[in-house]
Amino acid sequence: MTKQRLQSKGSVASSASSLADTHDKFIELIRSAAPQLFLQPLNAPPQAHSTPVSARIHHSPFNIVVLAAGLGFFIDTFDIFLFNVYRVASLKELGLSGEALTRAGEYLLSMQMLGMMIGGVLSGVIADRKGRVSVLFGSIVLYSLANICNGFVQDVDTYAVIRFLAGMGLAGELGAGITLVGESMSIEKRGYGTILVATLGGLGAVTAGLAGDFLPWRSAFIAAGIIGFLLLLLRVKAMETSIFKATQSSQHPRGSFMHLFRKRERTWRYIACIIIGVPIWYSVGLLITLSTELAAEHSISNLQAGLCFILFQCGVTAGDLSSGVLSQVLKSRKKVLIGFMSLAILATGLHFLLLRLSTPFYVSALLIGLGCGYLSVFVTSTSEHFGTNLRVTVTATVTNFMRGAVTLLIPLRILIDNSFNTGISASLIIVGILVWVPALIAVWWLPETYGRDLDFIEE
Repeated sequence: MTKQRLQSKGSVASSASSLADTHDKFIELIRSAAPQLFLQPLNAPPQAHSTPVSARIHHSPFNIVVLAAGLGFFIDTFDIFLFNVYRVASLKELGLSGEALTRAGEYLLSMQMLGMMIGGVLSGVIADRKGRVSVLFGSIVLYSLANICNGFVQDVDTYAVIRFLAGMGLAGELGAGITLVGESMSIEKRGYGTILVATLGGLGAVTAGLAGDFLPWRSAFIAAGIIGFLLLLLRVKAMETSIFKATQSSQHPRGSFMHLFRKRERTWRYIACIIIGVPIWYSVGLLITLSTELAAEHSISNLQAGLCFILFQCGVTAGDLSSGVLSQVLKSRKKVLIGFMSLAILATGLHFLLLRLSTPFYVSALLIGLGCGYLSVFVTSTSEHFGTNLRVTVTATVTNFMRGAVTLLIPLRILIDNSFNTGISASLIIVGILVWVPALIAVWWLPETYGRDLDFIEE
């Protein structure tokens, strides 16, 4: 089948095409060099399956496609929160302290998020043009190399470059993985596949929180890189979906980020999806991250900030599992999203009440995480809202733009505090209102997607 290549109209698309060619060459190298032991089942001859894995529709979530996507998302969240866990320890070892340490931490976080936002666009374009598997290979290699290098940094600037590259590598995992799972499973069962992917992602964050008690920071980053390379041993040969292959002869734009903005309704649909995801990162990036500062402001002694983080992530993991199952039982994404978002808002209210009473907020941290566990349903719904020719472009950029929003929410909170002398708690309440209200409106406005056939394109 002859592939139609669209003329690139922007620098991002041009870069994506170049990266795509590199990805193709790398995949062919891996496939030719990898031992057949890892490319075929242990109990089957090399040619036991003449049909590509994803050409068959999976009815059970326990399959190689879900495993590959889920472990990829596990390492995605593990790496992101690994930096949060080791940020202070690593910068202290590099000789920083006080305000210099805080500024350096914000700088590194900004660089990582910038890498994720740029990587989200590039990986989405590549995945919709060259295939979902191309991104799964390339992202694994890039963030694994970056993590291993992270274990040897000696200065902040090198640290920042590595976090930027790691962010670019991490950017494609969730979007490509969720799309691959959704397109390779039956309409009735695909929700269960994305449940497992999101749940493994939640476990990755929990594991990162626990790693801080056992591993030195350099060893932890090196271990994360090695685990990433182990993912290459999964049998991802010929995983590309038949739905994607059918679009290769289409004349419609594939992987065009600008195509998202050529119809007003499609633009608002895209923006609405981003808005729905932002409160998750408001919760973890501000409420939970600032636990120590909040405790000090309200004279709460002996608060274990690390425990708050672990409880939050345990809540997210339980929420991803339960919200996904509920969406399948109720046959509705929309109802579940509204229900879990409402729970998160009520739990946030309890959080501030406990602060006012100068009471440790472990319970509210767990409940906020449980409410924010609508991630699995949210990402599934996002992929179902858009056609095959733009699906990964949307899913990858939405998930990374919502993460990147924290770099805007932090200075917004500081601006509110400095302008009105509100204090940390009051400024967080104001920011919370600004993110939760639009999110509820967005999910109410978007149509139901449960049971939607994914074999369609965006005109």
